[in-house]
Formats: sequence, structure tokens, C-alpha cells
Amino acid sequence: MFNIKSMVVIAVLAMFSGCFPSSDQSKQEVLLQGRTMGTTYNIKVVVENDAIDTEKLQLGIDALLKQLNQEMSTYIPTSELSLFNNSDSLVPIEISVGLQRVIKEAIRLGSLSEGKLDVTVGPLVNLWGFGPQYRPETIPSDTQLEAARARIGLNKLILVGNKLNKTIPNLYVDLSTIAKGYGVDLVAEYIEQQGVVNYLVEIGGEMRLKGFKHTGELWHVAIEKPVDNERSVHQIIIPKDNAVATSGDYRIYYEVEGQRFSHIIDPDTGKPINHKLVSVTVIHPSSMTADGLSTAMMVMGEEKALAFAEENDLAAYIISKSENGFIEQSTVKFMQYLK
Repeated sequence: MFNIKSMVVIAVLAMFSGCFPSSDQSKQEVLLQGRTMGTTYNIKVVVENDAIDTEKLQLGIDALLKQLNQEMSTYIPTSELSLFNNSDSLVPIEISVGLQRVIKEAIRLGSLSEGKLDVTVGPLVNLWGFGPQYRPETIPSDTQLEAARARIGLNKLILVGNKLNKTIPNLYVDLSTIAKGYGVDLVAEYIEQQGVVNYLVEIGGEMRLKGFKHTGELWHVAIEKPVDNERSVHQIIIPKDNAVATSGDYRIYYEVEGQRFSHIIDPDTGKPINHKLVSVTVIHPSSMTADGLSTAMMVMGEEKALAFAEENDLAAYIISKSENGFIEQSTVKFMQYLK
């Protein structure tokens, strides 16, 4: 199980059938559903009659996701990542291909975002009560924060090939900001290998899409309105053959004496974010990359996030709160996906 990231991409909509290829009556849309990583998955595959055994396909998907959990969950004591976290050894160890792939991308994105995405931030996540442990009865003290911050830092995590080691014995790695996106990519790659060319894969709000619905229409996705008291559509997008990831701070939080604490932690301050940016959506070919980038940008805040997206030629859409309601901004690259 992983920390559950806000599910802010909420719907797939079919519209405007007149401007897409005509419906092929021999094709059908099959929905595969299940649970993984502490959340749900919903997969739509378009198949021709009985060309693909969808029951067998789902068994393969479940096996992949079970293996992913066994590699990367911080909730499973015997997972590969938990064993690494609980070990005091500083000696490099061989890791699985999947774990190597995710940690390599996490380190790359951490460097790209100047540390705003930091998968070693787990001690702070746990300290604030958003990890496997329960919520603290009191707000962490400055002393506790400093002690936790001394245990974090991507420079303390070393990956060379398939060998991973830490430079301090109590380093703790939490991949919840990127692993669900990787799961989406993994499933998408698997079903393509089985001959599926039109699909939508969604795990906990992260998505990857390709091709068309059985009606010949492009997949449409709805970004959720960033409020905590309702679930409604804020914006429709057409991602085409891409992945979509959205990060928000309005679903997972708690309040103490009128003060709100988000589940998204800023590694630089050691505290939950506290700014006007409430939602970031990123469109990218890789769901894993989009997942990590959306979280990093949420940590940055409105101005830095938009500048970062433009500088790195990202398709990004951000929503900020103001006294007069929500303010929406998008990069030039994102505009092509707006409905």
C-alpha cells in the first residue's frame, strides 16, 4: 500500500463523435477493475469480439501489480523497499529491475526540481502522520523536525546500475509520489504487449491513454474541481496518446485548532505546503514522470511551478485559489489538450 494521492482526474467522457472515426460495431469496450497500492484501478480496453482473453489479461495485470507492491510498498514489511529501509547496512545491494527504474527516475526528477521531489522525505511524511504510522497527537516540534530533516536528502541515496546503497543507516525511501504512475506505465506496456492498441489505464487517479474508444471517439478526461466538499468537473482535456497525473492538496489533510495541514511536505521546510496552489496537472508520455512532476510542482507553489514548467517545456495546468475564486493557468504546450 502507498500513501493515497488525491484522485483529481475523475472521469473519462465521450463527446463529439462527429469529429472522430466512425464506430466499429465489431469492437467492444471492456472494463477491468480491482484494488492495488491502497487504492483502486480502472482499465478500459477496446477489443475486437473475442480476439483477446480479457480474464487472462486481468490475471496478468493483477500479477504485475502484486509484484510492484512487493517491490515498492512501505506498508509491507517484507517488501524489497521495506527491507532496504529497515537495514542499517551501507553496502550496495542488487535491486530488481522495477525498483531500479523507479528510483532512477525519482533521482532524475529530484535533481531537475532542485530537491522539491525527494523520495527520502519519508521521515517527515511519517512525522506529520501521512505515512504507515498514525497521525501524531500533537504538531511536531522544531526539534523533531530538525531530527527528521537530518535523515533526508537524495544525495544520501546512491544508485549505480542495479546497485543501491545509502550513506546513512537510517535513510528511509518512500516512493508514493511516483510508484502509482509507474504502475500505470507497467500495465499500459503489458497490455500493449498483449495486442491491445486502444486503452485507458487509471490507478488512483493517474492515467495513461492510447488510441480511441470503441465508438471511434478520442478519450476525454475530466480534471476535478479542487474543493473538498464535492466531486465535480472543473476542466475537460483530451490527452491523446499520453499519460495524465494530477496532484492536489485538498483531499488528504487534517486540521488542528483551525490550522490545516496538507499531506504534501516541502523538503526545504520540513512542513506541509502552505501556499495558494491547489492543483497541478501534467501531461507526459510517461505516467511515472507525470506523477513525479505534478508533485514536485505542487511543492514549488504557483509562480515557481509555472516557471519550471515553461523552462522544461512541460504540458502543465495549474489551479490556484484567490479571494475571488480559482485562477487557472496553463503552459503553451498544454493548450493543445484543452477541450
